[in-house]
Amino acid sequence: MIGGSTDELRCSRAGCRNDATWNVNWRNPRIHPIDRVKVWLACDEHGDYLRDYLDTRGFPVRLTPLGVAVDRVEEAS
Repeated sequence: MIGGSTDELRCSRAGCRNDATWNVNWRNPRIHPIDRVKVWLACDEHGDYLRDYLDTRGFPVRLTPLGVAVDRVEEAS
């Protein structure tokens, strides 16, 4: 993490200063291969919000506990 330590992981929701508890794993299928995973961080309050935000835009998304990495984000069947 650039400019911070691992104990300063904050939610990616605009204006939120809460500690992150979730990884929001996603990709843009129009420009990213299946194994390209982008990660936003989310607190308990905003995990579903960020997942739904990406999902409504057609981006495959998978919510996992903070620190649990995924090697791909597949489109929903």
